Amino acid sequence: MMTTASMRLRLASVDNSAWRALAVSWLGWVFDGYETYALVLTMAPAVRQILPQEAAKAPIYMGGLLAATLLGRACGGIAAGVLSDYIGRKRTLILSILWYAFFAGLTALSRDYWSLIVFRLFTGFALGAEWGPGAALVAELWPPLSRGRAAGVLHSAIGAGIFFASGIWLLLRPLGPSAWRYMFVVGVLPAFLLLYLRRGVHEPSLWVTADAQRREAQRRLQVGIGSEQDHELTRFTVKRVLSRADLRRRVSLLLLMSISTVVGWWSASTWIPQYAEELSARAGPPFQTAASSVVMMFSAGAFVGYICMGILADLLGRKPAIWLYYLGSLVFSLSFFLLVTERPALLIAAAANGFFTTGQFSWLTIYLPELFPTSVRGSAMSLVFESSRILASAGPLFGGWLISSFGGIGRAAATMSLIYLIGLIVTPFAGPETKGKPVPE
Repeated sequence: MMTTASMRLRLASVDNSAWRALAVSWLGWVFDGYETYALVLTMAPAVRQILPQEAAKAPIYMGGLLAATLLGRACGGIAAGVLSDYIGRKRTLILSILWYAFFAGLTALSRDYWSLIVFRLFTGFALGAEWGPGAALVAELWPPLSRGRAAGVLHSAIGAGIFFASGIWLLLRPLGPSAWRYMFVVGVLPAFLLLYLRRGVHEPSLWVTADAQRREAQRRLQVGIGSEQDHELTRFTVKRVLSRADLRRRVSLLLLMSISTVVGWWSASTWIPQYAEELSARAGPPFQTAASSVVMMFSAGAFVGYICMGILADLLGRKPAIWLYYLGSLVFSLSFFLLVTERPALLIAAAANGFFTTGQFSWLTIYLPELFPTSVRGSAMSLVFESSRILASAGPLFGGWLISSFGGIGRAAATMSLIYLIGLIVTPFAGPETKGKPVPE
């Protein structure tokens, strides 16, 4: 076991650039989590205000908003991942934060369902664009022995954002039918991060070296003295990843794991606030205050889950930690939606559900950067994560249809949570164990 003294010594060896990168990426991701969960919390009142005549089909319209956000995140994430390999992690992060703040503000001005869904699509584009550059920035600057913890802390920003959104919604919800609009006004705040990001954070030396090698290869090809390796270095990054058999197989298996994580959360866990409301309506006064408490417990569990994933990844290894989280996600999702009937158990199950189903997202930030070379890292990471979001965009629509068909959320969400079985099966075969190893150059 690591002593407190050895842990302090390890952290003392981390230079200032690594700490700054973690800090600014963490703050950016706080608003990623905030914006994501702000939609989960406000989509019901938003749809009720904008489409009062469509109450019976509200779950389908809410599923549409989630699907649009996911689709936007997927497209933005892939584009930003590729861009970060060509223009740098820092520059791409700046562009994504600026884009996000602009469209988050416009969401508050939505006049009808279609303008709302378009703004969610473009906000999602920016949210997806924040992930790849931030994850690569931290992975390339932090040393191997503490990289898992740093990535876990980074992903905890999503949990902090979810918790932040839950708290802000408690304050704004009593303000009336338009309270949901005020939630998105808060999303403009990340724009102020740009003032620090432009001067306080520098590109990782790994990326600078890889970029210089690519430019030099381009120069040699232009004067006619390029080699086969130069042709490989200048090939489009996504094509480079998919043209290598070993990387192609790795991407395929990691994509299955990512689908399990992303579809499971968006198709099951996103319905937890509405399910708590459903239980409250059925149970009467003793349960009336449960819904808000459930959301807060879920958010708190998620925050702890992110950090613990990083700790376990450094202690046990990446793959054992990931497998344990898939198992916990399956068990506690089924328990929450099928077995819980009393308030104390509901709160405990919500916290456990948040710990595993949301906390497991940390593996994407911890494990993916360690599996691909620097010159294609952003592209490969985003290809895995964001492609799963494209597929997952159908999950909320299917979940909304299941809820309408089953006449309630419980059985529908439990059915969707069975997708965690894919992660349990695939994880042992997905790639090498990377605990304590440097990221590939």
